[in-house]
Amino acid sequence: MDYLRELEGKRAHDMKSPRRVCVPGPVIVGAGPSGLAVAACLKERGVPSIILERENCIASLWQLKSYDRLRLHLPKQFCELPLMPFPEDFPTYPTKQQFTKYLEQFSERFDIRPVFNRSVECAEFDGKLGFWRVRSVGLKGEEEREYVCRWLVVATGENAEAVVPEIDGKEEFGGPIVHTSLYKSGDAFRGKRVLVVGCGNSGMEVCLDLCNHDANPSIVVRDKVHVLPREMLGRSTFGLSMWLLKWLPMHLVDRFLLISSRLLLGDTARFGLPRPRLGPLELKNLSGKTPVLDVGTLAKIKSGDIKVCPGIRRLTRHTVEFVGGIKENFDAIILATGYKSNVPFWLKDREMFSEEDGLPRRPFPNGWKGECGLYAVGFTKKGLLGASMDAKRIAEDVERCWKAETKHSTAFAGSLMP
Repeated sequence: MDYLRELEGKRAHDMKSPRRVCVPGPVIVGAGPSGLAVAACLKERGVPSIILERENCIASLWQLKSYDRLRLHLPKQFCELPLMPFPEDFPTYPTKQQFTKYLEQFSERFDIRPVFNRSVECAEFDGKLGFWRVRSVGLKGEEEREYVCRWLVVATGENAEAVVPEIDGKEEFGGPIVHTSLYKSGDAFRGKRVLVVGCGNSGMEVCLDLCNHDANPSIVVRDKVHVLPREMLGRSTFGLSMWLLKWLPMHLVDRFLLISSRLLLGDTARFGLPRPRLGPLELKNLSGKTPVLDVGTLAKIKSGDIKVCPGIRRLTRHTVEFVGGIKENFDAIILATGYKSNVPFWLKDREMFSEEDGLPRRPFPNGWKGECGLYAVGFTKKGLLGASMDAKRIAEDVERCWKAETKHSTAFAGSLMP
């Protein structure tokens, strides 16, 4: 093909250029569940692909950067990847070990073999050639490589980099300050006073884990938050919500969730957890902010085993001064402050992704496709269910282009035959 000859010619004249690898199908950046889902859907349609992964394993966020007690927050039927359901003997809410086992079996079934320890430094569309150039570096001293492809799938997701906020006096504190990506178990904090910053699902669950390991946790709650029971009426709250949305408008489903939560959990504002003005589903739909699905933390807050604190003003030696002037001593601080996209740091595209948050500019369900063969998966703010939907769309779209270009190439080759 012409583009191959041109690339090889450039390489011959520039021996210092990185090794080039021409990929016949898409390059997928990220070997998390979303990237694996796209690769499997493509393979099912006969389209080859290659996955580049900066870590040494699939689903690195789950395997390397999650706490031991983590489980899926939603029932397994809402978290399975396309083409392969969870094993029937798995519980409703699989553990992280079971989930990673499922992903490994998924990779084996579809013979998905990512290129590990390859960090993508830059991906840019070459308008002259009509192809993407994806430059990567090996994390173990390997040479640079440039992957050249017709299609690029961004599968690094919304949770690529830990968010570590700046806190006044952080260097003075003296005790450990760690992000939840480095937290494994409360066993290391047994008997210690620990402040957890952040009241999302991770922050709440880390507090519960600390309690279960005889630590003394407190949690910082700066914003209003919806806390819902994980199950209602014998069904998962999420599943029940999805079912109700088939028949009722969102504001009525929100009203039902809030009334039911008030009956089951009480008035959370009494315990320092006031609710936002918007209902949980409407808030999730507009901002992506997920409600907390309670797995036992609220009972610990009610009993006083977990103390709710306001925002932090500053830190001093093993002391936290909160907004309002109250000071308390702590041995350690755990930052349950979430993650963010890293797409703006390596993707040279300003049309599909926002430079501010690294997410697609167009909201779900229209954020999966960009221009020039660029796609995104895992950025829907709707978890694995949204990622699976986008993976199917991407595979279908790429297959259509693949067949059209293959047909064109075959016809062109036939015209050259005597």
